Amino acid sequence: MQLATLKLRDFRNYRKLEAEFEPGFHLLLGNNAQGKTNLLEAIYLLSTLRSFRGVGNSQIIHHGQSAFFAGGVALGQTENNIQYYWSSNQRKLKLNQKPIRRLAEYLGTLQTVVFCMEDLHLIKGSAKSRRRFIDLLLTQTQPGYLGILHRYTESLRSRNALLKRDSPDVLLLDSFTQELISTGEKLMMCRRQLVEKISPLVRLGYRKIAPKMEDARVEYKPSVREDFVIELNRSRERELRYRSTIIGPHRDELKLTLDDKPAVHFGSEGQKRTFSIALKMAQAEYLAGVHGVPPVLLIDDVMGELDAERRAGLMPLISRTGQALGQVFMTCTEENWPSELSADIHRWRVEQGLLRRA
Repeated sequence: MQLATLKLRDFRNYRKLEAEFEPGFHLLLGNNAQGKTNLLEAIYLLSTLRSFRGVGNSQIIHHGQSAFFAGGVALGQTENNIQYYWSSNQRKLKLNQKPIRRLAEYLGTLQTVVFCMEDLHLIKGSAKSRRRFIDLLLTQTQPGYLGILHRYTESLRSRNALLKRDSPDVLLLDSFTQELISTGEKLMMCRRQLVEKISPLVRLGYRKIAPKMEDARVEYKPSVREDFVIELNRSRERELRYRSTIIGPHRDELKLTLDDKPAVHFGSEGQKRTFSIALKMAQAEYLAGVHGVPPVLLIDDVMGELDAERRAGLMPLISRTGQALGQVFMTCTEENWPSELSADIHRWRVEQGLLRRA
């Protein structure tokens, strides 16, 4: 899979950009605060319609402007022309000139995996960040999952609104409970199956980049331990007291361990960084296995933060992506340019929101 063209208007510090990209390795060179990460953010936005920096779209608009545009041509099994316009009061998403009404119709058009400093949140952050990780991967690989997740979220929202009332309508509460159970059981089944598949990939990825032998494991820890119906009935009094649904997939967790110890508590900063990269390597490998083509890899200043041994473990994934006519976009400065990179790369210079071939 590749992004053949990218067009931006009033996106971060890019007033206007039109660029064409071949398959292979694209190195974005430049000093800090010139717009290198903004380019990766734009590509990721075309993939997921959200920023990997955890900010809202209003913060992406160029200072003093009221809207941004991001578009491009994605090449996979078919060619797709993407157009995305966003302002505070108007949003337009088109695929091959046709308006997209449902997100499920769009996701998967451009498959990407981003490696960035924010990945540490997967280890050190809240359970929500880890749920988002597996939900995104399921959305990228399993048709219908996003619809189930939306139905669960809506029934949860409606159920919580009822629980906040002094005297909830029992019949209406039971109705939302049935939908919560129906969709929740499907979510848990999908999440469990996915984690079983990617856990070996995470272990293998960690061993490739870790400086010494350590056993990294990922385990699915659902909030529901036995039967969702029974556990919801048992928790009804507590729900009325706390006025919230206290059990369900919205409270699921991923247990991340190193040698059977919680990585967040016992791992060093280097081990946590290695674990977060192993999770992203597993995501890329799983996507490539499901779709038959590697996703576009977006690597933001990560290589420069790793020592030579850890970089050596990550390079095969990058090389395989390039050899399979995929794409890699990597940012770095002259100072942290990894020496392992070959000469067979496309070099770009980024300066003050301008992109040119180096």
